[in-house]
Amino acid sequence: MTSQLNGTSHVKIMAMLTAKPGKAAELRALLDGMLAPSRAEPGNLRYDLWRDRDDANRFVLDELYADAAAVAAHRETPHFRDYLTRIADLAERSALLLDPVQVA
Repeated sequence: MTSQLNGTSHVKIMAMLTAKPGKAAELRALLDGMLAPSRAEPGNLRYDLWRDRDDANRFVLDELYADAAAVAAHRETPHFRDYLTRIADLAERSALLLDPVQVA
């Protein structure tokens, strides 16, 4: 169930990706290529890439969508489908799909 926040149902995704040995540059290039098209999606409110200060091979995608429909639309885009075909070769990945509880 999605929580309501100011009349909306925002959805946040935090994805942590750790490059496989020797794949950090390729992973970074793939993630960099996701930024502009993902940010241009109508339901995307945030799509930021972070790097772990203690492990240069670890990246975090901080994504925020207007609602679950925007997440579903993102997952149907050509850039996301390309990402899915390549990510398993480049990184170990885990993601959290989050609903707002107390967000300012």
